[in-house]
Amino acid sequence: MTQLKPVDGTDVYLWKYLPSIPAAVIFILSFTGITSAHCWRMVKTRSWFCIPVAVGGLFQVIGYGTRVFAYYHTDQIAPYAVQSSFILLAPVFYAATIYMTLGRLIRSVHGEHFSIVRPVRMTRIFVAGDILSLTVQGNAAGLTVKKKTQALGEYIVTAGLFIQLIIFGFFVVAALVFHIRIRKAIAKGSDVTTDVPWRPGLKMIYACSALIIVRSIFRVIEYMMGIDAYLLSHEWSMYIFDAVLMLAAQVIFCVWFPDKLQLRCGDRSEDGFTLVENELPTRYRP
Repeated sequence: MTQLKPVDGTDVYLWKYLPSIPAAVIFILSFTGITSAHCWRMVKTRSWFCIPVAVGGLFQVIGYGTRVFAYYHTDQIAPYAVQSSFILLAPVFYAATIYMTLGRLIRSVHGEHFSIVRPVRMTRIFVAGDILSLTVQGNAAGLTVKKKTQALGEYIVTAGLFIQLIIFGFFVVAALVFHIRIRKAIAKGSDVTTDVPWRPGLKMIYACSALIIVRSIFRVIEYMMGIDAYLLSHEWSMYIFDAVLMLAAQVIFCVWFPDKLQLRCGDRSEDGFTLVENELPTRYRP
């Protein structure tokens, strides 16, 4: 029978419990399915700005797949570090696409003057913050597996999560301000492009943002409580407040896929390239 084992030559236990194989397999299959559906929609509609969500889904599959391997190797550092890092970092990629989605939504309705941050700058600012959060969390995740650097690693991971929360908080404020301003403009009869599904797009952004924020708050509390506290010692909390929430976020994004938020001819996409005519839907072509 498989049992928890200490790291070779030490009395240090990486795991506080044996990882559940059935739970991990359920989420491997779930994230594989929804990521495959996402990739199909992305390729079909040529919505390449949604690639980070696919990367996040792949991270989830790798993370939970490694947990199955770790069940039989609880004394090895590598599988513990891999599953922890990949599951921890996956939402950062979801966030990157959500930032770009809001920028595209604003430009697709010609609503740049309703935003408190220029859409192009919005994408760059928030994605840059996302990269900072990713770098901080990624570099610190490996420190949490070593006894001597465990406490330092937890502090740095928590700092990275706080960075993500602050960025997301500002992002949600920017989305709300835009929402309020465009609703007032439409009520006053302003010339706003309304044939773009901006309302469903904003609802999707709000729903995914709320799920990521709740998940990040859970992770902050988890790491602040410490490695020996209840949350890090009981597997169910990670599945309920991380796996389930992130799966729900990816499902919501895939169902309300932002493929209708097309940029106009001559606009520059997030990667800086000018769009050409055949990338636009018929109604935007001259």
